[in-house]
Amino acid sequence: MIDSTIVQSQPRGWRKRETHKEGFGRSRTHKEGFGRSRGGFTSKIHARADGQGRPLGFELTGGEVSDYTGADALLSLPVATPHGLLADKGYDSDRIRENLLFRGILPVIPPRSNRTQGIPCDFRRYRDRNRIERMFNRLKQFRRIVTRYDKTRKSFLAFLNLAAVKLWLPSFVNRT
Repeated sequence: MIDSTIVQSQPRGWRKRETHKEGFGRSRTHKEGFGRSRGGFTSKIHARADGQGRPLGFELTGGEVSDYTGADALLSLPVATPHGLLADKGYDSDRIRENLLFRGILPVIPPRSNRTQGIPCDFRRYRDRNRIERMFNRLKQFRRIVTRYDKTRKSFLAFLNLAAVKLWLPSFVNRT
């Protein structure tokens, strides 16, 4: 399962004249994963989870960046190949579907409303996508993730990984 969520960033000391110097040029991307929107600076967390809703990996982009950009990094994670990949409409593109089919993974992605050709989707399997939404809910219980106090990409991803370890711990503790 792959999905993304937006977190509100709270960088301190940023002024309008510094934004161009920091890398907000025409591409509107930033090396630290910040993006401009009407609400201010935001970041988008792209995540891949297993069938039980436990996180496997993260990718961080600016808040205005499309979901397509985060999908490639998540698909190249060195984990076991799933039979099917559940994702929301934000990941519906021909390139992603072809990439999944080439790897032997069945894409369970509903088609966008503006698609000219209808693509079938197994909505019975798609119902299980709520597990990744619940994973994001558990991640957002950590205040540091919701508000993104970390200024650098490296420290924010490190804390995301620490939070992921905390989500994985109950499955290992209950086995013994």
